[in-house]
Amino acid sequence: MTKPLVPGTAVPAGRWSRMARLGSLATGVAGGMLAEGARQLAQGKRPVLGNLLLTPANAHRVAEQLSKLRGAAMKVGQLLSMDAGDLLPPEIAAILSRLRSDATPMPMSQVVSVLDAGWGEGWRHQFRQFSFTPIAAASIGQVHFAQLKDGRDVAIKIQYPGVRQSIDSDVDNVAGLLRLSGLLPSTLDIAPLMADAKLQLHEEADYLCEGRYMTQFGNLLAGATDYAVPALVPELTSASVLTMTRMNGVPIESMTGAPQEVRDRIATLLIGLVLRELFEFHLIQTDPNFANYRYDTVTAQVILLDFGATRVYPEELVTQFRAIVRGALAGDMDAMDTAACAIGYYDTKTAAHHRQAVLAMFAQACEPLRSEGPYDFGQSDLAARIRDAGLALGREPDFWHTPPAAALFLHRKLGGVYLLAARLQARVDMATLIRGLW
Repeated sequence: MTKPLVPGTAVPAGRWSRMARLGSLATGVAGGMLAEGARQLAQGKRPVLGNLLLTPANAHRVAEQLSKLRGAAMKVGQLLSMDAGDLLPPEIAAILSRLRSDATPMPMSQVVSVLDAGWGEGWRHQFRQFSFTPIAAASIGQVHFAQLKDGRDVAIKIQYPGVRQSIDSDVDNVAGLLRLSGLLPSTLDIAPLMADAKLQLHEEADYLCEGRYMTQFGNLLAGATDYAVPALVPELTSASVLTMTRMNGVPIESMTGAPQEVRDRIATLLIGLVLRELFEFHLIQTDPNFANYRYDTVTAQVILLDFGATRVYPEELVTQFRAIVRGALAGDMDAMDTAACAIGYYDTKTAAHHRQAVLAMFAQACEPLRSEGPYDFGQSDLAARIRDAGLALGREPDFWHTPPAAALFLHRKLGGVYLLAARLQARVDMATLIRGLW
């Protein structure tokens, strides 16, 4: 069971109060630079600007303030910790990675205010029990457990006030702050990540939409007993409050000590689901955060949570992704090239050597599918090789083309489940999984 969080600070809801919080963060970073510079001078060292900016103390300041702002501000840090973690110094990446699961929750008074606005002041009469201590707090909302009058145990996700109104300005302000503070390498292009953050947050901030996707996934997986999806409680769901049946289980990454066959099965279920989402459902939950999965050790089910970042993939787009995979498996570079161009990874004006570099990355990503027997993610450096190839291509001065958002979301999700499989030291028979979808 997840340990309940201790109530914390109120979420700054107004535009000016949020800007002021970011301004104080910039001041703190600058002050940290001065202190570190003075310390180095006292030791007879000549301070280097980049070293003054890129310090664990400054990273602590950024992580702490983003966790208090929540919303889009925190989502930026989450995306960077997951997408760029291998590019940052280990101590910085470790600090920012706290944002993937930790946020400072709202105090009880603010929770009551949000629920009064969403349900009306008499909402307490619908519950036998309501825990005002949140069980989890994330970037745009926090979760409370409760029991309805009819005996159903439910989980209630309550959105932080001001999130929807502050998305675009928060992302822009935090991106600029992180760049100016020196917490990111100058070679790292975060513009695509920031565009994704805006799009993803606008979709995640609509809890009515998330409720529909959650119900749709529940229907799609109704016959798959290996998975469990919460059931929506529509009468207690609004744009800012999402109520669903309570699911238990343990964090998925806590299963690292489980027997090999259990870890293999979990990773197989997760990767198999992503393949079904793309090639069968044409509907992908694109957020790879490990916190979106739990494992029920009693029923041996993988529990799926949080459907806010779900995207529909049109049939014509799925057809092209299928052509890339088939081409990679058959060694047909011409077929891969045609499909990649149709998706928008590059165009007919792209230099031949850049096109070949992109296709080589696709071939690498499909490496587990070509494995004879189970692919050992725990012993593979695949993620690092793909990352290095992408960085090398990104540093090419005349290669400027950015893939479409749908492709970037798919990359992030597939990369996320690959990382989780590696964390679990799992072995997955990918060839068998993909054959079942052709």
